[in-house]
Amino acid sequence: MIEIPCVIFAGGKSSRMGEDKALLPFGNFDTLTEFQLFHLSKIFKTVYISCKHRSKFNFNANFIEDVSSNSIFAPTAGFVAIFKALKCERFFAISVDSPFVGQEEIDAIMLKDTPLSDATIAKTGFGIQPMCGVYHRSLEDRFIDMLEKDNHKLGLLLNSAKTNFVEFSNEATFLNLNNPGEYQEALKLL
Repeated sequence: MIEIPCVIFAGGKSSRMGEDKALLPFGNFDTLTEFQLFHLSKIFKTVYISCKHRSKFNFNANFIEDVSSNSIFAPTAGFVAIFKALKCERFFAISVDSPFVGQEEIDAIMLKDTPLSDATIAKTGFGIQPMCGVYHRSLEDRFIDMLEKDNHKLGLLLNSAKTNFVEFSNEATFLNLNNPGEYQEALKLL
């Protein structure tokens, strides 16, 4: 099992989906979040769920709440809360809506990560996948600055940092469930 913690980002607004995608049923699970938690707990020793309020979930887990910025639903707020809550030097970040990222992809990312990196992130033909990779504490101050300036462009941060990009050819693995059509497609892929 991978020693560094994994954090599932489940605090987004889900505006394109029309409902909270973290709470959509998926596979044999009541929610997509529970599916991800079960799936990733087989790979990582410790898994956390980053969210605005744990009260929306009716199951037990390790939650990291971002209660400081109730109006901001960008991942930057989650990163600031995670760095404050966890004392580790790095963690694996993954979005709740990317359920097909598995052991093979995670191992490839972990293999390319180094202590001198700021981040090690998946990349496909569609571009970088900022919500799938390892983030180091060396980026903490930059995330705080981004949040204070209301700048939430992870791509700009990653392109200006010491980031290793790990190329993947299978883009279907990185399917994000952003709208009802993509959700239905994912259910068929299960």
